[in-house]
Amino acid sequence: MNALIIGGSGGLSSVVAGLAMKKYRVWTVTRGLRELPAGVIPVKADRNNPEELRRALDAQNVRWDVVFDCICMNSEHAEADLEILPKYTGRLVVVSTDSVYDGRCKRIPENEDGICVHETGAVGDCTYAGNKRRMEEVFLRDMSTGMSGLKVTIFRPGHIYGPGFLLGCFPEHSRQKELPELILKGMPIRLVGRGIYIIHPIYVDDLAEAMVDCAENEKTFQQVFCIGGPEAVENRTYYEAVAECLGVGLNIEEVPLSGYPEQHPEYSGHLCHRVYDLSKLKEAGVRMPAVKLKEGIARSLVSMGYDLMCKEMQNE
Repeated sequence: MNALIIGGSGGLSSVVAGLAMKKYRVWTVTRGLRELPAGVIPVKADRNNPEELRRALDAQNVRWDVVFDCICMNSEHAEADLEILPKYTGRLVVVSTDSVYDGRCKRIPENEDGICVHETGAVGDCTYAGNKRRMEEVFLRDMSTGMSGLKVTIFRPGHIYGPGFLLGCFPEHSRQKELPELILKGMPIRLVGRGIYIIHPIYVDDLAEAMVDCAENEKTFQQVFCIGGPEAVENRTYYEAVAECLGVGLNIEEVPLSGYPEQHPEYSGHLCHRVYDLSKLKEAGVRMPAVKLKEGIARSLVSMGYDLMCKEMQNE
């Protein structure tokens, strides 16, 4: 069996490639700028250039049982997928984001039918969230008509963490390279509202395993799924877990919530609860995420070269 990954050298796509190789012969589409997982077949193309992508896929002379698009970022990417891929596959799994939800209207927990940013003209409509939502809308229109013939599954993960990803999930310390060092030095970690908003992080391997697991599952065809890890926690708990694994306390500087969202609209997708109902995912029979937060953060820190100090991790 054959699988194609659009991406392949990134934090998520490289894990998808490694897991897919247990079952499939794997090709990866990248620009050839970074090292690929051992054993994959490289396809060099810039996915931003549809004709270049088409020529590169044609040259492989392969029909793939499934394509995983890990870097579908906007409507142009989605339209190119629908135009190009049906010649080579009938199955597509796409990674979106929980940022497509309008943070002003979210429920606790949110499900797949929540109000999205592009539909309401929310802040962020022309940024990452808006582009991802427009990408989804291209696929959703096709899923309703079946015009392309592709069987599509869309995943909406929240905060993805693990080896290959920088730690930090909340303003003003999101994806911050220096975060472990700041915590080790006892520097104040600025958390808006003292980090009271709930987040539903997912360990990268759990997301990749769900993606690969759903490839042949007909219950996931033409469906959208929220996905998060086994624990939903306050943002401050996430940072406390980093500190505990490093063997130090956490110095929190509370940033007043009042007025902050208005002053920083770029953080609108963070200043809300981000917890999701996973019942649809479970009912479809997809492998459920299992890695708990502290374990995943510990693995992240080890991959970054840090020695762990928390006793639970030392004993594992």
